[in-house]
Parts: sequence; C-alpha cells; structure tokens
Amino acid sequence: MAKAKPAAPAKKPAPAPKSSVAAKPAKPAKKPALVKKPVVGVAKKAAVVAPPEVAAGTPGALGFRMPAEWAPQEAVWLSWPHNYASWPGQFRPVPYNFARIVATIARFQPVRINAAKKLHARAIRLCERAEADMSRVTFYDHPTNDAWCRDHGPIFVKHTKTGEVALTDWAYNAWGGKYPPYDLDNEIPPSIGRKLKLQRFVNDMVLEGGSIDVNGQGALLTSEQCLLNPNRNPHLSKEQIEQALREYLGVTDIYWVGEGIVGDDTDGHIDDMTRFYKPDGFITCVEPNKKDKNHEILAANLERLKKFRTPAGKKFDIVELPMPRPFGFNRQRVPASYANFLIVNGGVLVPTFRQPGPDARALEIIAGCFPGREVVGVDCYHLIWGLGTLHCISQQQPAAGLSA
Repeated sequence: MAKAKPAAPAKKPAPAPKSSVAAKPAKPAKKPALVKKPVVGVAKKAAVVAPPEVAAGTPGALGFRMPAEWAPQEAVWLSWPHNYASWPGQFRPVPYNFARIVATIARFQPVRINAAKKLHARAIRLCERAEADMSRVTFYDHPTNDAWCRDHGPIFVKHTKTGEVALTDWAYNAWGGKYPPYDLDNEIPPSIGRKLKLQRFVNDMVLEGGSIDVNGQGALLTSEQCLLNPNRNPHLSKEQIEQALREYLGVTDIYWVGEGIVGDDTDGHIDDMTRFYKPDGFITCVEPNKKDKNHEILAANLERLKKFRTPAGKKFDIVELPMPRPFGFNRQRVPASYANFLIVNGGVLVPTFRQPGPDARALEIIAGCFPGREVVGVDCYHLIWGLGTLHCISQQQPAAGLSA
C-alpha cells in the first residue's frame, strides 16, 4: 500500500512521453543476490537454465491468466520493513509485527522475503522469536525502498493449459510520484524473475497490485480514482488501460467502481474496499454511519456492484462488510479496512484494529465467505500507521501445475 508520512510532498507526475506507454525510471545496476555458503533461511543458488530476460509476446495471447487469490499458492512474498519515514514516530513495533505476520503465514505455506542482506540477520532473529517455522521462510538479497510488496512486486500469471507460472512486470512510481525514491522497488520484479527463473513479461504502464482484484475466470475489478488518475498514466485512455490489462493479465471483463476510502493515499486501491470472494461474488465495505465521509463513497460503489452482471448475465452475490471505527494520528485518518485480508492455502488472514466488537463482526462475516478455511485475525494496529495492512505488504505466487 502506501506510506504514512505527516505530509506527502507535492505530486510531480512526469510529463507524458511521446510513445503510447509510460517510461520506467532508469534502473541501477543490480548486485548479485546469491549467497555462496548455505545459510538457514537465506536463498541459495539454483542450477536451472534461465529463460530470456524479457519474454516476447503478451501473456494473454500466449494463454496466461492471473489466478484468483484463493487458488493454490507456492508462496507469499513480503518486503521487510526498514523505512522509518513510512511509519513516522511509529516504526519501532513494526518489525516485530512483521515477524508475527511471517510466523502466521508460515503456518500455512512458504514465505519469501525481499530484504537487503544487511537486514537479514536481525529479521531472522525476530522471525525466530515469533516462533515462525523457519524451514518455510526464505530471505533474498533484494534491497527495497519500502515494504509494500503488493504494489512494487510482480503480478504473477499462470498458463491455463500447461500450468506454467510467469510474472508480469509493470512500471511503479510510488502512487503517482508521492514518495521517491522508488528505484530499488522497481527492481523487485526482475530480481524475482531471475531468482526463480521465470518468464517475465514487461509492460511500461504504471500498475499496482493493490489496485486490482480478479476472480481467476477472466473478471477484474478496479477503481476509476486510481487507474484513471493522471498521476499514473496520463497519456493512456481508459480503453488503452483496459487493453493492457487484457493483454497482460489474461482478463476479459473489467468492472469499475468509483472512489476509494478516506485516508488512502494510493488514490483508491480496490483491496481496501471490495474483493472477490468467489467467481460470482463480492465482499464489499460499507459505512453505516451517514455522517462518516466513507458512507457516501462506499454506498455509491455498492450501487455499481449491484448493477454489474456476470458474462452469463447474472447478478453478482454481494456480502456487506462494515468498516472499523475511524481513527488516525496527527489529524490524518488511516485507511483501516477489513477488506485488506490475505488469502493463503487453507486460511484467510484478516487485519484487526483492537476494536473488539467490529473486529469480531468482520471475522464472522469473512469466515462465512470462505467455508473450509481457517480465518485468523492479525493485529495490525501498528502496521496501519503506514496506511496499509496485510494485503498491501504481500504478493501471492501461484502454485505451478495443472493440478494446483
């Protein structure tokens, strides 16, 4: 997600290039990310022939599609927190909170963590202290500017006939140029592609993982406030943006809601408002308090959802998810939302905010959407000061193979 700074600097979107796609910032030379000696919890060399650095063609045309989050996963990727400015005056507990999140995810599946090598030793100690299953935790020497892997990480796709997993690498500009520098964050997709020896499809359109959600059957949900924002791709029309999503994520049907919730400095990421919980169902945030600014925003989005139809012409099932009580600091409201949950193999991790009544109600509603999965509340009271929680810090890697 984004970064909680007392006052974000003025937006300075780059002028539109003459070509039909946005230009990526120049990328610095990459240091080798391999560890020579075997170290517990640290990535080691893999003797696999690498595919071309940048794959030819488009994923959609080649038969790839972005899977739903509830599909089987190989791992969850995180980027270890180290940027104090993202949690002004609140950073101290964040690494401990992160370690507990690592331990929780590792109960269900492997966790892969981007972090500069100098951060590994302390991060490993914190994860061990949190009683994480370290046989399922791997650190990679992938330096980052910040911790929001959902947005700077790759968006994985999977071949519908062969089960091959590849990744898409989009331009990233820290939510419209709000928080430079972001050069290291832009290196995460190619670094992961090289490390995992996966095909990497590059598109220079600015796109963050938190701005989209998919049902795995060709439908994609997003918001106008984010994807049509002039601080992202001012030179691209709505039709051109939709075409890029179809070509690179393999989707066919694109559904648009309007604005995002108050306090969200990503300009309306969908993963703070509405999520697919099944191919033909949305779980969407509502604000019962008519005096709250989110009431009108979320009510308008709900009306749009009610008008959407599946390719078969049927209405989507809709589950309403009440928001937590508003809170913030330094007169800045944080975008606390239960919709920022993370689906893992056999489980759903739900952010909680030390509000016993609203937290319990959210856990109950989400459990009803995911029968057969363990629903786990994860304290994100400190994490949300950075303006994001579980979904914002993570990026799932789908499992390869047709049986997965």
